[in-house]
Formats: sequence, structure tokens, C-alpha cells
Amino acid sequence: MVKKIFCVLSEFGYWGEELIGPLETLEKADYKVTFATPKGRRPHALPPSMDPAYVDPPLGKPVTSAEMAAKVKTVDASAKLDNPLNLSQLLPERPYPSSATFIRDFETYNNALDAAIEKITGEYAALLLVGGSGPQVDMVNNQRVHDLILGFNRAGKPIAAECYGVACLAFARDYHIRKSILLGKHVTGHPLEYDYKDGNGFLGVDFNMGPPPYPLEFILRDAVGPEGQFHGNVGRQISAVVDYPFITGRSTADSYKTGELLVAALEKGLKRYGW
Repeated sequence: MVKKIFCVLSEFGYWGEELIGPLETLEKADYKVTFATPKGRRPHALPPSMDPAYVDPPLGKPVTSAEMAAKVKTVDASAKLDNPLNLSQLLPERPYPSSATFIRDFETYNNALDAAIEKITGEYAALLLVGGSGPQVDMVNNQRVHDLILGFNRAGKPIAAECYGVACLAFARDYHIRKSILLGKHVTGHPLEYDYKDGNGFLGVDFNMGPPPYPLEFILRDAVGPEGQFHGNVGRQISAVVDYPFITGRSTADSYKTGELLVAALEKGLKRYGW
């Protein structure tokens, strides 16, 4: 089996432990992780995720240990995340329907996409979407990220997502069918109880976003439809769900579990967990 993982990070800030948890777990199992960002710029950890004194407002407690803060700072200061792959160069951009040559352009796009996805899914065993607030800016409604997800889904390969990275799955859908690939699935993600009222910040911007631009729980409940289910598991310390090929982790505390379940899906054929 190919032991390489394709990992997408936001250029507007990832939550430190949501990278470290699966990364350590995967590397311990001898997987090599290749990093990519939407435009090829180097990703950085969100400052609160490197601060053990930071109190998460909805949870009312610090969520980053001193040990984890040190790990995140070490990775963030290293060359590990330098020169990530550039999704805008790896995958084509879908043409506007208003193009005077849309049908030909659409054919060209699909041909190029098929070739790119075949190459990526042939080289990598799974896809990992790291969470944090940043994905809300440049991953959740990113056509190339959606195409990547759809490609791994068609290839029958595991797709792991954490926190706001799970929202990428909700919006990934076939161009013609336009129904979420989460329809009928069981997933976890940020419940309403975990949403900030203010201070949902991003790197590289000079404004306070305030609350998240959307309630992730509602989006996921709608995406899975009546035959699926959203599991917030409020009151439980850990929430991670496998409904193959999807492995979803609720938030920071679920990062290591998400990595463990991804490895189990890859090496032990795990298809269902947490529901």
C-alpha cells in the first residue's frame, strides 16, 4: 500500500493540535504526509493554538497544554511546512458558464481534472483536511478542494476532516447532481455549543470576524439529510466518527483520535465507528 497522505491546510490559520494530532499518529505508523495549500503559500498555526493560557470561550477552559503548545511552535518554526503544494497549480479551475466557449472549456476542464485526480489518488492513500478557523476563508467554498474530495471519494480512499474542515465535505458535490456527498452519512463536527460569539479570527486580515460566518452544525445536519445523522456528542470529551470513506473529528480534543481512526481505516479496513 502507498504510505503517503495528502494534507490540505488553510493559508489563513490552522489550529495547531488539529495538525499535530493526526500528523504524529500518521508518522508513527510510517506514513509520509505531503502538505498543500490553496495558493501555495506557507500555512501557519493560529496564535491561540500555541498559547496554553488561552481560554476557549465556549468551553470555558484552556484547550492547549504546555506540551502541545511547544510541539506546535516547533513545527511552525521549522521548515516542515515550507513550500507546500499549490492546489491552484495542481488542479484546473472550472470555467464560468457565461464563457462564450463554455462547452469546450468545460470539456477541457474535466479532461484536465480527471488526469490530475488520477495522478494524485494514485500517489496518495488518503486525504486529510486540517481544521481551525482558517478553512472557513479559503477551503470550505473552494472548488479545487471540492474536486480533490470528490476524487478521493470516487477512488474509494479515506477522507479525514477536522473541525471546520468538515464543512468542506458538506459542500463537495457532483457538478450535475449537486447533492452533498455526506447525504445519508454519519458525521461529527463543531456543534452550536462550541461556536464562538466573538473573536473567530483569521491570520492575514485586519478585522474581527466576530462569530463564525455560519453554524457548522446546521450545515452538517442539512448535508447528511434525513437518512444520515450529525453527532455533536456535547458533554463527551471525544467525538470522532467513521462512516467510510469519511473520518470526521469534532474539534481540537479529537485530533489524535481522528488520526488513529484514519490509520485504522487504512490498515485494518475500519468502516464504521462512533455511531
